[in-house]
Amino acid sequence: MIQGSWRIVRLGLKSLMLHKLRSSLTTAGILFGVASVIAMLAVGEGAKIEALERFRDMGVTNLIARSKKPAESLSNSQQSAWMPIGYGLQFEEADLIAASLPDATVIRIREIKKNMQRGENFRSSIVVGTEADFLEVANMRVREGRWLSNVDNERLANVCVLGATLSRLLFPLENPMGQTILVGDDDRYRVVGVLAEQGRTAGAGSTPYDECMFIPINTSNRRFGVILTNRSGGSFSRERVELHEVKVKMPDSTTVPAGAKILRDLVERQHKDKNDVLVTVPLELLKQEEESKRMFNIVLAVIASISLLVGGIGIMNVMLATVTERTREIGIRRALGAKRKHIIQQFLVESGVLSALGGVVGVALGIVLPFLITIWFDQKTIILPHHVGLAFGISAAVGVVFGIYPAWRAANMDPVDALRHE
Repeated sequence: MIQGSWRIVRLGLKSLMLHKLRSSLTTAGILFGVASVIAMLAVGEGAKIEALERFRDMGVTNLIARSKKPAESLSNSQQSAWMPIGYGLQFEEADLIAASLPDATVIRIREIKKNMQRGENFRSSIVVGTEADFLEVANMRVREGRWLSNVDNERLANVCVLGATLSRLLFPLENPMGQTILVGDDDRYRVVGVLAEQGRTAGAGSTPYDECMFIPINTSNRRFGVILTNRSGGSFSRERVELHEVKVKMPDSTTVPAGAKILRDLVERQHKDKNDVLVTVPLELLKQEEESKRMFNIVLAVIASISLLVGGIGIMNVMLATVTERTREIGIRRALGAKRKHIIQQFLVESGVLSALGGVVGVALGIVLPFLITIWFDQKTIILPHHVGLAFGISAAVGVVFGIYPAWRAANMDPVDALRHE
């Protein structure tokens, strides 16, 4: 049986090799279809993972309440530039959140943009005033030295921890540990730690944490106060902001929905009609992103599968032409005793070989394309084994399905009429 099957395959290959160019062009339709399916699914999977990592970095058990400057109203525009505009979260509200969510960890955060200098090295970035539990809540770790402690906060210590990028910018040729940084005009802070590279954009507003300096929040209040003065391009403004952000870490993901409702209710009561606090729930965003990316992948797969459909139509077209060309051969084989099933097997093998060859080369090209996309467009791509198997399996099925009708047509020819065919 095995020998007979191999003879059919060998005969099919021989028939295909008689028309090399036609067979190659037919195979190309399947080839590009398989390659496009794998590449597009890899792009979709890469985009999905990037988005999910971004939300996971925010913490799937975290709740984030962030102060935002409300749109400038007529009364605000008419008031004196020396009169500070007050908005956002306050320390009393952070205490109320902590009391309302006793099982959660509540972290207060202040952000002040300052100039920082070490010798000839200068940088303008964000000074983040925060607390000892910030490291765990923000899912970060220290590369060298230590993190801020409760003792630092109580003593109003002038100590700081640097983000990895800021550390390299201010100390390109020396170890920053124990060194002093000038912040603003006259504040000096001793470096007690350096954070590990975060590699993400989540941070103080739009500034990555890798570029920030972290100090105790009580030190921030004492040194900078709650009124922030902004000067840029000849303009001048003053804002009164006690807290820029409050992070709430819930015990586990099952408690997030209830915690989010409590937090939103508190913010709604305290800031009704002000629109100056935005509540973000990463777990909700994560679920929404997972659903949207799932639909995105389905759309990509459907679009790419159209190429396979076109390739299948090409196989059917070529096989129908082959049946017509080989009508006399079919009549001779039938006259010599070949049964219908033998004719069907013969043509199904040929269409299957065409699609299988296209599938194999298409898989190779589909694996290479995502790497090129990553290099050329800086787009993360991820190739999953089951995507490769799915694309190849569909290509093989396409060859068989679209080869059935030509094979059936060949098998049902009248042997006498086939022998008369010129």
